[in-house]
Amino acid sequence: MSRGSAFTECTPAARLRRIAPLALGVVLALAACRPPQKMADQPSYRPLEPSLLFADGMSARQPVPGTVPRGGLRDESLLHTGRIGGVPVDAYPFEIGREDLERGRERYEIFCSPCHGMVGAGDGMIVERGFRRPPSFHSELLRERTAGHFYDVIANGFGVMPPYAAQIPVRDRWLIVAWIRVLQLSQDAPLAEVPEAERAQLFTGGSE
Repeated sequence: MSRGSAFTECTPAARLRRIAPLALGVVLALAACRPPQKMADQPSYRPLEPSLLFADGMSARQPVPGTVPRGGLRDESLLHTGRIGGVPVDAYPFEIGREDLERGRERYEIFCSPCHGMVGAGDGMIVERGFRRPPSFHSELLRERTAGHFYDVIANGFGVMPPYAAQIPVRDRWLIVAWIRVLQLSQDAPLAEVPEAERAQLFTGGSE
């Protein structure tokens, strides 16, 4: 081979001709591994995009009538309504222990204290911001309300208070109700009902 031909074979064009078959083989191999009906290649609608396929012109479909999301089934039991026979009752659908009360306190402080205050006196932060003051849980009227009543208010709202069913699960609503009862008792318990070992920690304003 002459010097001139050797120089020609080392040019970029010559090198490209040598690697082109290899590159083509890699591309074909990758294409062969690709699923023939990959989801990304299928036509799809964007949110709220209209469609000519359906009579209402909408691409999004409503759930089948009667569809209930997992965990969203609601019956007419005490657990889901706070009522028996359509009447709010002063009862709980399950036993409540110390750990339940701790969670009820936590949920109350997150969702309720901004309006109702830490002890339920109706002096939450929103009052300082000029919003309407909610009633105190320690009023005679609310002391006489049933646990079912408080559950219903949490779930469905009352007056200017919006419903919290979307934010607070069913069980947590009952735990908040139980904590409201704790707050009511804490502000109105007779001294005789306080264990003697804990009386020293209380400010009674007078003698026993």
